Amino acid sequence: MILKLTWRNLWRNPRRTMITMTSVTFAVVLAIFMQSLQMGTFDNLIRGVVGFHTGYIQVHGQGYWKEQVVENSFPADELLMDLLLNTDGVEGVVPRMESYALGSSGSKTRGCMVTGTIPEREDAMTHLASRLTRGRYFRDSSNGVLVAEGLAGRLSLHVGDTLVLLGQGYQGSIAAAKFPVSGIVHFGSPQLNDAMVYLPLSAAQDFLGAYGRLTSLALDIESPGRLKEILKNVSEKVSQEYEVMSWKEMMPEIENHIRSDAASFYIWTGFLYLIIGFGIFSTLLMMTAERKFEFGMLVAIGMRKSRISSMLFAETLFIMLMGTLMGMLLAIPLVWYFRDHPLMIRGAGGKAFEQWGFEPILPTMMDPGIFMKQAGIVLAMAFLVGLYPVMKVRGIDAVRNMKK
Repeated sequence: MILKLTWRNLWRNPRRTMITMTSVTFAVVLAIFMQSLQMGTFDNLIRGVVGFHTGYIQVHGQGYWKEQVVENSFPADELLMDLLLNTDGVEGVVPRMESYALGSSGSKTRGCMVTGTIPEREDAMTHLASRLTRGRYFRDSSNGVLVAEGLAGRLSLHVGDTLVLLGQGYQGSIAAAKFPVSGIVHFGSPQLNDAMVYLPLSAAQDFLGAYGRLTSLALDIESPGRLKEILKNVSEKVSQEYEVMSWKEMMPEIENHIRSDAASFYIWTGFLYLIIGFGIFSTLLMMTAERKFEFGMLVAIGMRKSRISSMLFAETLFIMLMGTLMGMLLAIPLVWYFRDHPLMIRGAGGKAFEQWGFEPILPTMMDPGIFMKQAGIVLAMAFLVGLYPVMKVRGIDAVRNMKK
């Protein structure tokens, strides 16, 4: 009988039911969108620098990260690379020879980051070939190089032009060479987009006079969520002559930025939940006030208050569940759209992002965990607020409630 009365009461006044349900739906959509926007932005920041260049874990010779010079490189060791490749959680190993140099074309000169790598392995980890905007991907058997789009613009370089590199090689030698530009690549991070030059590994070693040597081994890992576990596995495999570092150690400024941003977001989210809670409470308050006469009459004809409370709780339960479900369904296309068409940050805000070396966009993240977590929080809040009409019924005075 309670279920039958509940269903009839819900649609006896469909306007009231829809207002209450809509308030819950809007709250769920807003909570899911804001959380997915935060997580998507953080993920984009990490991938923009970490996923597209450094990798999540790197192995260097001891002391290299403090003083990043070719002298702190180490001999390439196939046994070490095989050992790392067979480590749980590691999917690929990318050997690199990196150094800073001056890039020149005509009368223009700019500082750049020279990265010698194996083209196929580099693409498998960072998907470098997908960032090609002009020309063709470089090959290990040629001297063709890839130049970042921003750097190419500053040096007025085009595909087929010649890039002159000048720097300091291994053991104080002078490093100087000319390379044909094979292709132009675009990075979301302005910092990378204005500096990167990719060479085949053998060409970079020859350019720097560091034959058979490497500055780092970048590891392609199975899942960023297992970073700590994989980092521990790798550290246990290598000897003390190497240092193993995660991206959080190599770029603490990004980690600190994410932490501070997350802390401010939690404060903002607290205010959001407060607004959501009051919004739901106001609709339930309206619903309860409108039905004072009904509750008084039910008590007057002998219906127990416990049954009225059960009926009200069932109504609230149905409205909250339907509102939450509708909110999750409506949030899917919204989050999906802004994942593929992220919000662009312009003006001073965009420049601030670029100064940090990040692409000035705010994408969302399609993660089922976000949907479930935020829907669960809003639903729990709705249940707590939904106890109000149940408690209100316990204090009903039939005569007073039936007076108009």
